[in-house]
Amino acid sequence: MPHPFVYSHHDFVTDVSRRSENYPTVAPPSTKFDTTIQAGWKDRMDRGLFRYHLGDLETRILPGPHCYVAQLNIQRGIERRKPQEILSIQQEFNASQFNFNKINPDEIIFELIRSTEGDTASTNEGRLSQSCRMIVLINVSPLEFGHCLFVPDPLQCFPQILTRSAVQFGIESVLLSSDPGFRVGFNSLGAFASVNHLHLHGYYLDHELKIESMPVTPLVPKKGFYHMQDVPAGFLFYTESEDVEKVARTVCQVTDFLVDNNIAHNMFLTRGCPPCGCIQTRKDCYLRNGVRIAIWPRMACFGAKEESAFNVALCELAGHLPFKNKKDYESATETDVIDIVQKYLLPDDAFDRLEQQVSSHLLAL
Repeated sequence: MPHPFVYSHHDFVTDVSRRSENYPTVAPPSTKFDTTIQAGWKDRMDRGLFRYHLGDLETRILPGPHCYVAQLNIQRGIERRKPQEILSIQQEFNASQFNFNKINPDEIIFELIRSTEGDTASTNEGRLSQSCRMIVLINVSPLEFGHCLFVPDPLQCFPQILTRSAVQFGIESVLLSSDPGFRVGFNSLGAFASVNHLHLHGYYLDHELKIESMPVTPLVPKKGFYHMQDVPAGFLFYTESEDVEKVARTVCQVTDFLVDNNIAHNMFLTRGCPPCGCIQTRKDCYLRNGVRIAIWPRMACFGAKEESAFNVALCELAGHLPFKNKKDYESATETDVIDIVQKYLLPDDAFDRLEQQVSSHLLAL
């Protein structure tokens, strides 16, 4: 096992901004977290541990207000591991199927360990009941530079259902990076998760996404629970470094509700500006000091035929579109993308009912 990477809240980067013509900023220097992931990832690429060589991906921004980031990644569509047969959002872990205890150990970059020493917010019970370690390994079928998988305590064999600790690790990973292009995400079973062994995705995308600053409407203000106003319709939380544990707990209350009601979902974490009520000036729209956590409830897909252009999972819902073939990549319009994405979302009336149910659920806790 490579040397562990131990961190605490003192390592979080709290001064990140998007650069613009009106508000030029100097990017913070790369953190130890960034350099460790990137150096380890490049090393494994040089050693031939990936299924294909990922060069600079052909990229274009689709015309239109959503500014979708389209990338041509034919090899991922061809070479990625065949997804496991998934029959239920609550499907149990099966040790006989592929899982992350069966990988080549050389694929592991490091072990990420959260230090709770001196952290008065963590109780003894919390330390005992929640994992404080995460294995970071390469995704051998990468969709972008630095594409890694974050696997909490692989030997515990957790199924692909979010835990509070996993959500907290995801948020903290984004805060450990000084790069506003570092993203973390999660696909539930039935939402294009291909392995039923708890894991999150992390990768770098050097393009701004609309989700970083899109407007939101408060649903349960005291819980920091918002509705994303733009398509695709979903829920949003926001946190800065001091509230991570509290927000992770509330996020998990929402995803637990979705799992209990057999509703598939995707989650995407990215640096973003504060919600609308916290924005006082235009400059605030470029702040990336905190993390936006988007959750999309969606139609479950079990053994469904895949789309020819792109599958609809965590990155596609966030506006990053890895296309599988050159024809669709070159011809797709914003309208085409919206039409594909909408097929996988809940109908408006079902989403409205769910939004009310989740809001009531949070208020009752």
